[in-house]
Amino acid sequence: MISGASCWNLSIQQGMSHLDVSGRDVYTFSSMKPTLYAQLAATVARTPDAVAIVDDWGHHITFAQLMHRVDDLAGYICTNPSVHQGDRIGLLMHADSEFVVALYAISKMGGTCVPIPTKYRKPEVTSIALAADLKALVIGEEFEAWCGSLPVRPSEIIVATNCKKGFGFPQAQGFAPACETRGALDDAAIMIFTSGTTSNAKGVVLSNRNVIHATMVYQRLMSTVPDDRCLIPIPIYHVTGLIALLAQFVYVGARTYLHRFFDARRVLSSVRDDQITYLHGSPTSFAELLPLRDEFPFLPSVRCMLSGSSYEPVSTMRRFHEWMPTATFQVVYGMTETASPALLFPLDSPTSVYAGATGKPVPGVDAKIMDEGGSEVPCGQTGELLLRGACVTSSYFRYDGGEIEPDGWLHTGDLAHANEEGMVWVVDRKKDMINRGGEKVWCSELEEVLCELDGVSEACVSGISDKLYGEVPVAAVVRTAGFQISAADIQAALVSRIAHFKIPVSIVFVDKIPQTRGDKPNRSAVRDVVLAASGKRSSQEGNQEHGR
Repeated sequence: MISGASCWNLSIQQGMSHLDVSGRDVYTFSSMKPTLYAQLAATVARTPDAVAIVDDWGHHITFAQLMHRVDDLAGYICTNPSVHQGDRIGLLMHADSEFVVALYAISKMGGTCVPIPTKYRKPEVTSIALAADLKALVIGEEFEAWCGSLPVRPSEIIVATNCKKGFGFPQAQGFAPACETRGALDDAAIMIFTSGTTSNAKGVVLSNRNVIHATMVYQRLMSTVPDDRCLIPIPIYHVTGLIALLAQFVYVGARTYLHRFFDARRVLSSVRDDQITYLHGSPTSFAELLPLRDEFPFLPSVRCMLSGSSYEPVSTMRRFHEWMPTATFQVVYGMTETASPALLFPLDSPTSVYAGATGKPVPGVDAKIMDEGGSEVPCGQTGELLLRGACVTSSYFRYDGGEIEPDGWLHTGDLAHANEEGMVWVVDRKKDMINRGGEKVWCSELEEVLCELDGVSEACVSGISDKLYGEVPVAAVVRTAGFQISAADIQAALVSRIAHFKIPVSIVFVDKIPQTRGDKPNRSAVRDVVLAASGKRSSQEGNQEHGR
């Protein structure tokens, strides 16, 4: 077992101790605010006039103004006799200041916030509303037309209007006295449904303790201060935008810029013009920034970049290091089930001897790597990664599929290995490992090698069925601008770099790597693209080219 407490220096862990939480030993912060709202109130007491949020319309909202709006909306919600403490309240809204207000208002009245992806269509939103057994719903005006057909009574739906012109909850103004502050550390704070089809998605229940610990750990490990500025151009309804960025920066008292939609050029313009210091995104979002380097050659405000959600190639990190040499580029690994942080690379990854590693367990999180028989593997051997700790969920909503053991260990479904220093390498999803006639091919490892080739900007590997070997690797590749590399060129270049069985038997070229609803590389879609392309060409060609 690798203990996060043994991986970081004591100054980072100041104020942490072992506590008995519901009969389980948990290493966490001895002094914690009980809710997200309590964290906001503490920040307001320190710096009421500091800017908290700059929304997509350019409105600057101070922490005092934010809290005033939160209090009003919480009071308005509490006047509804059908909504009570502990109820699940859906939140369907773009990254507006009203999203922030609603999140903290739900926290104040002791409800559980259920953020719903704005990418979803009405049938998917309906499915989530039913699965979560929502008692109320807060929505943006773009979704008002759906109100009559959603499984929530119209009297329990709150619509935010005119976000562009000002405060989007005019109906709530003056209701602050109607709601007292509620909630405790072990109450459910947020419930997020995992990516995938909504019929199979699981509702991950995160307690206030999970979320508060995550915000405090991020602040300690990233040395976040009130002068920092972050940008949320990624989905705010996922744990990265919601907890790793928004909740952390409210806790710290730092400024957050909200973008409703991701636009690479606008992101970099904001970094330059708004002096953004802290960038946290997915490998896909970072990959979309790189082609614009010549337009934005000098971005000195950035001090740190964090990449998570899927594997980040070392070659990409090194290109960012060349672009912004004074900023660190770190990898973070987490899940919805860990309230975001589980493993964090402690150094600047592209310049480290451990470049390519995922990171060490954060303080308060323990990790172990197990074989299929349930025994812990020796250092250097690969097995399934299990996690437990202060920010790890203890349950799913009305579901128990055996992923969480009675003693709190979470089966991540990810394959990993570690060294004696506690550094962990997450190599693949268990279900994504390709078994080619008994030889194992790790998708992330092969993607790393592909991205090292001149002319390859991005790559996503998948497996397809094969009569002889059972399964063989294939790949979708995005060419680097100005290069005309072919599939045959790539296969030839790989011959001297990797074992023959790892070389993709088919390669398709795409303009963009397909993504899941959770903004992760979609290996299933890559498989479909390869099969579609293969069906149009002779099986003797050995490689495919296909534009999307």
